[in-house]
This record gives sequence, C-alpha cells and structure tokens, in this order.
Amino acid sequence: MTSRESDFLAQIPNQLFIGGRWVDAEGGKTLDVFDPSTGDVIRRIADASPGDGIRALDAAVAAQEAWAATAPRERSDILRRAFDLVQARKEDLALLMTLEMGKPLAESRGEVAYGGEFLRWFSEEAVRISGRYGMNPEGTGRMVVSQRPVGPSFFITPWNFPLAMATRKIAPALAAGCTVVVKPAELTPLTTLFFAQLLAEAGVPEGVVNVITTSSSSAVSGPIISDPRLRKLSFTGSTPVGQKLIAQAAEGVLRVSMELGGNAPFVVFEDADLDKAVDGAMLAKFRNIGQACTAANRFIVHESVAAEFSQRVADRVRAMNVGRGTEDGVQIGPLIDDRAVAKAQELVGDAVERGARILAGGNALEGPGTFYEPTVVEGVVPGSAILREEIFGPVLAISTFSEEDEAVRLANDTEYGLVSYVFTQDLARGHRMIDRLETGMMGLNVGVVSNAAAPFGGVKQSGMGREGGLEGIHEYLNVKYTLIPA
Repeated sequence: MTSRESDFLAQIPNQLFIGGRWVDAEGGKTLDVFDPSTGDVIRRIADASPGDGIRALDAAVAAQEAWAATAPRERSDILRRAFDLVQARKEDLALLMTLEMGKPLAESRGEVAYGGEFLRWFSEEAVRISGRYGMNPEGTGRMVVSQRPVGPSFFITPWNFPLAMATRKIAPALAAGCTVVVKPAELTPLTTLFFAQLLAEAGVPEGVVNVITTSSSSAVSGPIISDPRLRKLSFTGSTPVGQKLIAQAAEGVLRVSMELGGNAPFVVFEDADLDKAVDGAMLAKFRNIGQACTAANRFIVHESVAAEFSQRVADRVRAMNVGRGTEDGVQIGPLIDDRAVAKAQELVGDAVERGARILAGGNALEGPGTFYEPTVVEGVVPGSAILREEIFGPVLAISTFSEEDEAVRLANDTEYGLVSYVFTQDLARGHRMIDRLETGMMGLNVGVVSNAAAPFGGVKQSGMGREGGLEGIHEYLNVKYTLIPA
C-alpha cells in the first residue's frame, strides 16, 4: 500500500452512523477490512451489535414523520447536492472501491458515474410523485388517489458494487420520503460509510440515513426485520439468503424488494455481427471481474459460428492484464476472497472432467491476493455445474445449439431470470426473443443493460420488485384512496 493510500484510508469514517452522529459499536467491537489484491488489512471499523441495529432503527423511526412532511423540492435539492458531491469526490470514491473490492480503477470510475446517476434521476422523480382525482362511476362521490411514503426501510447491500447498490436503494427511498437503515456487506463497507458522510454534507437531516457495519449480519438484521416499526426491506444478494429474508419479512407483512441471483444466457445466432458479439461478450462477462449478477453465465452459440466466436474471445482474453486494480492498464483485478477462487476452480474442473476444453486461462495465480486467470472454456456439455450455478468470476463457458427453439430452451433452462443477452441481425427474431426469454431484462446486441432510468430486476428466483426508472420510486410508496361524498 502506498503512503497516499494509507493517508486517504485514515480519513474514511470507521464508526457507525446513527442519528446523524458517528458512534462506536456497543462494547467497542471492531472488524477488519481487507484489500483482496494483497490480503492486507486496510481499515479497522466498528462492528455493530443487534442493539446497535435497533438504535439505528430508532433513529430512522424518529426522523420518519418530519422527513415525509419535507417538501418534495427540498428532498430533490438534497439528492441533487449529493449527486454533485459524488462527482466532486469521484476519484476518492473510485480509489476506495478499488482498495476494498479490487476492481480496476477504470471500472470503479464507471461505477461512480453509474451510481451517481441514481441520485440525479431520483432527485428529478421526487417532485413528480402524483395521484389522481375524479368522480366515481355512480356519481355519488369524488375519488382522491394519493401516494404516501412506505416508512422506515432496511437495506442490505452486496459487496460487488459498493456505491451503486447503495445509491440505487437510498436515492428512491429518500425521494419518496422514507428514512433508512443501511447494512453494507462486511467485505466492502468503507464506500458506504464515505457515502453517508457525503449525504450528511448534502444536508440529509439527522436520522434519515443510518449506516451499521457488522460481521454478524443475520444477528443484527433479524431484530430489525422483526420490529413492527419497520415497513420495507430491500436486499441484493444470493437467492438462498433472499428466500430466508422473505420468510422473515412475511411475519411483519413487509414490502420487499429482492434482487437475487442470476444465470444469464448470452445467445449468439448464426446471423450475428461477430464483432459486436465478441465486444458484447467481453463486457457482459468480464465487467467487474465477472462478479456481477448481470454477468453472462452461459454462452449459447450457434454451431456454425461457435469455433470462430470461441477463438476470437480466447484471443482477447489471453491479452488481458491481471493485477492490482490501482495499476495502470489492469483489466482483471482479484476476486473478492479465497472462496471465490475455489469456486471458479471447482466449476472449471467439473466442466473439463465432463469433456470441455480450456482455450485460455484456467488457473489461480500464485502469490498474494485472490487472483484467478480470465478463462475461456468451450464445449461445455449439459449437466455441467457451470451451467447451473452462478459463476461470479472471470470464466466464459461456451456451449452450442443448432435451432432457435433449442436456444430458447437452453436459455430458459434455469430457475433464475434476471437478464439475457441476444445477438442477431434479424429484427423479427430479436422481437421473438423479447417475448420468449424468461428474464426481467434483455440486451439485444449489447453487453451492458444497466441504466438509472431503466427498471432493474428479474423474474423467477432472481427476485421481485424493480430498482431504477419510473418504477423504482413506487417501491417506496403506498397508494391511498379517499372518497369524498358528492
């Protein structure tokens, strides 16, 4: 670690943010945050207890009425100031994400741009919350339909996009008039703590946003979720954890938003523009080191173009630079921890044992840090674990098909349904894929679909609810109907 990095990290808050104040965890407990590229501890921060979690909820509840009554324009202005502060500190935010998560600086800068857009988008949506008014059909009264904030909300965010996952939840909640408690992932909590500091600078009132960091996620989250004062739960993470949280939320009949696992198909038809398909594959697979729920997991390529496609992506992959994300020219940083490396090795090994061939990579790298080579595997056969499980690493697995119906069957052969990618120059076929592929999102001849102005979310076991777009703010609003006699 350089002296500049050490000096910068020393400025990042290391306490809990509750009720507008930075406070130590109960009993002074702490946890360590690591740099995955070296394995070194980069910051020691507060480790919240269940009691700390309830204190954070207390603060959110206390602030709820006043924040809901705050003028929409004022909420809008605060979010816009937060956007401006994120842009002003973009280099600091990018460096912080690279240090705690490992992604290359260029990608961290991209996340700052993407994550910041949720602040700008929902600052504009805050003043557009509307309802309707009109006579009922019988003529006996006038109907007023209005929207009110859901109330105190609890967010559990993942480690892979530390800023964007926070802004994607916090911005619509604040725009709608809800207060929040945020529990960032234990592996990458520093970005959220820094962002909380920026929100305070932007003028977010005390108690409206509270951040608790902890190594005991279920122990701290459980009492918050079971508290009858909580009205909303939003989680981004694995499907098994999401299923447990949904069950917990059911007791309080909480509004829930779940962005869960993915197993995205990347379908390349025989008429595809291979230049675009290869470019799209590199983005869809290797963005964020493959550690994204939207990452292409299963490359389903028409048999007539599979050999050329496989060779071209393998050539691109062999040329990728692997290293610490702060180094110039690095395209692939470390995986988040040893378990991620072991999973990549296991999935590739299983595919090879079943007859697949490695065209590039295929090995963990020796030395410090948790690095795995960017990898291309072709000839993956049905039944391989790599086709069923979310890889969450830089491994591109290719199988083939011969007919359109077969491609659709293979693409839909999963319990997940977050996103799909399709490459074809046949417009009619593209429209058929929109209708036939069972996913909440689709990229047609593009490898990245995420945008703050678009609804993000999946179907089947990839979750429920939408984040972003016109739809995003409605996750934090209840509809209220009032009848006024004529």
